[in-house]
Amino acid sequence: INSKNPIERNRSVIEQSGIKTLLTGFVDDNILKLAAESNCKLIDTSKLIDSEINLSLPNVSDDEIAYILFTSGSTGIPKGVPITRANVDALMDAFYDLGYEIDENDRFMQMFELTFDFSVICYFAPLVKGASIYTVSNEGIKYGNVYTTLEDHEITFACMVPSIITYLKPYFEDINLPKLKYSLFCGEALYDDIAQGWQKCTPNSKIINTYGPTEATVFCTVYNWNPEIKNKTLNGVVCIGKSMKNMMSIVVDEKGVELPSGEKGELALAGKQLTPGYWKNPEKNKEAFFKLNVNGTETETTFYRSGDLALADSDGDLMYLGRKDNQVKIQGFRVELGEIEHHAREFTKVSCVAMAYNNGSGITILHLFLENYLGTTEALQENLKSKVPFYMVPTAYTLLTNFPLNTNGKIDRIELQKLLPKEL
Repeated sequence: INSKNPIERNRSVIEQSGIKTLLTGFVDDNILKLAAESNCKLIDTSKLIDSEINLSLPNVSDDEIAYILFTSGSTGIPKGVPITRANVDALMDAFYDLGYEIDENDRFMQMFELTFDFSVICYFAPLVKGASIYTVSNEGIKYGNVYTTLEDHEITFACMVPSIITYLKPYFEDINLPKLKYSLFCGEALYDDIAQGWQKCTPNSKIINTYGPTEATVFCTVYNWNPEIKNKTLNGVVCIGKSMKNMMSIVVDEKGVELPSGEKGELALAGKQLTPGYWKNPEKNKEAFFKLNVNGTETETTFYRSGDLALADSDGDLMYLGRKDNQVKIQGFRVELGEIEHHAREFTKVSCVAMAYNNGSGITILHLFLENYLGTTEALQENLKSKVPFYMVPTAYTLLTNFPLNTNGKIDRIELQKLLPKEL
């Protein structure tokens, strides 16, 4: 539980999961209030006395829950994603099957808040091999702390969200991290130009674009970006590749029917990393999971609807198209906001976020946020008119010095949404 989250959200998590005891390394007013209002026992781990180490292992089933992460729910109530020991084991099996050379001399960076699932691989992977873990301070500027950690500790393995690297872009010419061997990206779309720039900063690093929701245990598809070839991209976004070991990915229509290569649809996932289902939420399970016979087998396979749009190319590589809920209808036409963002980035060379809202008269307005853009919106609008159909050209723009980021360094779209005009 992140103690900095709103107390009502944390109380919901405690109530849903039946937590009776809270452990913390520090105690402040928020934690004291949360424990009191939730009727939980509070243990300050910093005051615990040393005890004899017990190295005997309990007999625990693979079906036992390793952890539960709570993600945002459309109803405003966070939904729990239980991950079993078998799910974690499948992740680690697939991770090491990728062939990464890791030993006790490696140094991992951990930049994520612990309720963000990408943090799991940042401590499980090094602990299994006896490698070191260096955490990134939450004080000050996140991207600055990330760079300092990478440089000062000569990090060899880094898992990051692309937004962090985007903020380092103005300093690319001065960044040189020859010790970095692996750069894994996840959590957001990775743009090809960012990958190119980061490769120059990390000449000995392999850049890997990964994809996966919390429900599929951190990540489950991988694409190895290669500086020596023209990489697969769509709308400037790097391909998310193929499924990892023990996993399966297909693109389906609204009825759950698998689509042929080249057709856009919703990405559905199956395999050993897939959660057994949302925590005490049968209605959400019915909505998010479905069964399908694949490859002519008689046995039905359980698939999870990711809510992400994708298409598979002729090689079976997956191209990420953004969130399903980011596909909107404008004047009857289906519009993918990611396509607008791509063309805006191409022209402005800055980060862009497109959003849509109803003006209260039944008309959907396209709104484009631009970060640290020094040009004119008129010039941008004229350029977009030459790139996309008229109904995809934004009618409203907001220029910001910096985009808001959440605790994991991702662009905080919820905060941006608050800046949209209120519906009339």
